[in-house]
Amino acid sequence: MARGVNKVILIGNLGADPELKYTPSGTAVCTFRLATSESFKDRDGNMQERTEWHRIVAWTKLGEIAAQYLSKGRQVFVEGSIRTRSWEDQSGERKYMTEIVARDIQFLGGGPGQGGQGGGGGYGGGQGGGGNDFGGPPSTDDDIPF
Repeated sequence: MARGVNKVILIGNLGADPELKYTPSGTAVCTFRLATSESFKDRDGNMQERTEWHRIVAWTKLGEIAAQYLSKGRQVFVEGSIRTRSWEDQSGERKYMTEIVARDIQFLGGGPGQGGQGGGGGYGGGQGGGGNDFGGPPSTDDDIPF
């Protein structure tokens, strides 16, 4: 039987500076919003543009590096997987949030104040090889700081 695939690849620009927090056990978690835009022709042949906003979460060392080097407007390549988590708010209502858990972030074109030149730098989240242990999300929601 074939396994499923959960893989997301995005290229877009940060909508705000990243936010770095630490779980109670000291695990780094960085979140940022990424805007992706696509152009298409509508029924009348007019060009339209649609922007989607994605919530990106980067854990451990990848999150620390993202928080250090990324800023609002910066263009990045993100590879990861879709995760939906749920919780109950203070009124007992069930809430859901869909996020992209980053495994790899590549720094692309510059943002404001960076001259628009691509830096080409990047940082992989440890997808095998290299002996790096950059981890992933905690195994329980009790360790998530938001």
